[in-house]
Amino acid sequence: MSTTIKEVAKLAGVSVSTVSRVINNSGYVGEKTRKKIVDAMSELNFEPSSIARGLVSGKTSTIGLLLPDVANPFFAEVARGTEEAAIESGFTVILCNSNWDLEREKMYLNVLKGRGVEGVIIIGNRSPERDLIRMLSPVPCVFVDRKVTSDESYIYVDHEKGARIATEKLISIGCKRIAHVTGPRKSTSARARLSGYLKTMKKHDLETIVLQGNFRFSGGYEAAKKAFTSDCPPDGIFAGNDMMAIGVIQAANELGIQVPDDVSIVGYDDIDMAKCTSPSLTTIRQPANEMGRAAFSLFKNRVSEMKIEFDAKLVERKSTK
Repeated sequence: MSTTIKEVAKLAGVSVSTVSRVINNSGYVGEKTRKKIVDAMSELNFEPSSIARGLVSGKTSTIGLLLPDVANPFFAEVARGTEEAAIESGFTVILCNSNWDLEREKMYLNVLKGRGVEGVIIIGNRSPERDLIRMLSPVPCVFVDRKVTSDESYIYVDHEKGARIATEKLISIGCKRIAHVTGPRKSTSARARLSGYLKTMKKHDLETIVLQGNFRFSGGYEAAKKAFTSDCPPDGIFAGNDMMAIGVIQAANELGIQVPDDVSIVGYDDIDMAKCTSPSLTTIRQPANEMGRAAFSLFKNRVSEMKIEFDAKLVERKSTK
């Protein structure tokens, strides 16, 4: 069993509150008394945890990082940027992966609050904004990859604009039947990208083809297989993220469909793997690492109501004509 603060106080012949003042370096404690307490802690091998100290002082130098899919390279890169910035400032990070599951999101938010984190950075998510804020209150949070209407800060890319750029690219090279593989229905970024696609197709009076995906390789692969084997296969596909776009390319390769001669493909995120596909992937770039660093900066400087929007940019490679 681990030694308790009460045992240290008893051995040193002082009160628990006096031991607490020494542990947290708060309030006056005489040198003789301080030495007694330090000697008692040494004799009992007592090591106060950072969490215990933080709950007393209100400063744990720990933040929570909640993301929906740790296997998704975009979310992982945002997390890496946040962690790098946090470590540089002397903070530790508790990483929580919700796996796009609402109940798991709620569980992790309760765990983080119980651990006494000083703030939570939320990357993507499914829960309604008001529920997240209510569950975390009074712990401050910063949203990444999601616009919010509350006073909380957020980091965002205009996904509707990015989707318009992607769809316009396919139209500009002559594609007439353009399909969109969308992300999870509860994802705000997926809905924004779908909206940009639909508005652009309507603007050009083109038929819309929406295929349900999941922001994972499997979602793009399965959706593309069905689309490519239909009576009227698409000649252009805008995938809601790069992982699904890679799945689309794999399906095309297996079916003997030539990219980009038979079908042009555009992804979204510009993850590192986008350069390595065959052919390399044309995509919309989000500055993931910068977004993660900016999120920690907003938390550290306690900037409320700060809205930072990054530009979505087209990166042209070999998957489009």
